[in-house]
Amino acid sequence: MATHTADVAIVGAGILGLAHAYALARRGRSVVVFERSPQAAGASVRNFGMIWPIGQPAGRMHGMALRSRDLWKEVLDAARIPYFPTGSLHVVYGADEAPVAREFCEVAPKLGYPCEWLTVAGVVARSQAVQPEGLRGAIWSPTEITVDPRVALAQLPIFLAERFGVQFRWSTAVNSADLSTFDAAIVCTGHDFETLYPEMFRASGVTRCKLQMMRTRPQPEGWQLGPALAAGLTLRFYESFQVCRTLSALKERIAAETPEYDRWGIHVLVSQTAGRELTIGDSHEYGLAIDPFDRAEIDDLILGYARDFLQAPTMQIAQHWHGVYAKHPEKPFLRLSPAPHVRVVTGTGGSGMTLSFGLAEETVKEMGF
Repeated sequence: MATHTADVAIVGAGILGLAHAYALARRGRSVVVFERSPQAAGASVRNFGMIWPIGQPAGRMHGMALRSRDLWKEVLDAARIPYFPTGSLHVVYGADEAPVAREFCEVAPKLGYPCEWLTVAGVVARSQAVQPEGLRGAIWSPTEITVDPRVALAQLPIFLAERFGVQFRWSTAVNSADLSTFDAAIVCTGHDFETLYPEMFRASGVTRCKLQMMRTRPQPEGWQLGPALAAGLTLRFYESFQVCRTLSALKERIAAETPEYDRWGIHVLVSQTAGRELTIGDSHEYGLAIDPFDRAEIDDLILGYARDFLQAPTMQIAQHWHGVYAKHPEKPFLRLSPAPHVRVVTGTGGSGMTLSFGLAEETVKEMGF
């Protein structure tokens, strides 16, 4: 007779897997996490580390992001993991960018976004990193926080093990979901859930997204980015800004004048790491077959655009990389049930860090824990 190992098995020690482990453990459930690598090495450590509620559409997803942000702060404080609760600035320079940003600041507070329009003086007062020349203003939002994903994904397992007794099975690949010694299983392996459930993967509509990013050398001691930064290109990227009637003119101008940004799905964000580096990106290439070779052209476009709004002591690039995540073309995430008491949670697109803890809380409630 099989021996009961734990209440729940989790496959994958990325941020979704760890968030589900936390949600279960704080409810008193015993958890074992299986990870095929010696440490998290996928999309969860290849991102900006931004918890970014302002990018989520109003309603359920924005509410989930805010809840996730609150849970992030709870666990980061408990685990003593450094983070930057510095909010965000969407800075605008173009004549067709300012109307979109101002309209969002008029409409969005009624939809639950605590944001406001800042004049040039207000922006400069909040950030020493914004290029003032040509600046027209910015959207200020206090809700965004930034972690260093490499630090957080390394320290969270230690915290979960010490505080809640969560067990980790590193370098352990899972080839089948056998519940003989578990009550339930949650699979959080991103696009790689194809390994366990190839037919479900093919039927799901999930595709892959490749993004190119880079990181500067450490900034001087004492220099801080302040709020995480975005600019005009970002206004056309996140669904939250679709409420703006003025957005269409901006999108049309970008498509006509700089089609390369649309071709490679480029918008530019900047965050700071615990080691004082700046993370800059990114691009978006969609398809099941991911090109393993990065394009210097894309990095040049990203960095060139960043220089238009970012001023930092050093812009020397120390690292280049790409990440790959699962995305559904229509749904904000997928929660699938391939077998009784088994859930696959995936397809959060570029919002895995933002949604992780809120989505995990919803999943475990749905499963009856």
